Amino acid sequence: MAWRCRRGMKELDLLLSGWLETQFEHASDAQRGQFEALLELPDPQLARYLLGGERPEQAELAAVVDAVLTRTRIMSRPVPGGNLP
Repeated sequence: MAWRCRRGMKELDLLLSGWLETQFEHASDAQRGQFEALLELPDPQLARYLLGGERPEQAELAAVVDAVLTRTRIMSRPVPGGNLP
């Protein structure tokens, strides 16, 4: 799974790998499944969710996006409107 967290964009790599390393072991089965579903998304969609300030419509996916952003603490605070063009 660590390999699937490597996306070729440093910011995504840090966020995804950070959550995998610090939270995955303690996550519920549901959270683990949601994280795996998140990894199935294409890179541009992941970037919009994790860096661009967009929210997934699916509540379960939104929850794991929130978990990745809050638990890894790589970004000190959200950037209003995201930081992607």
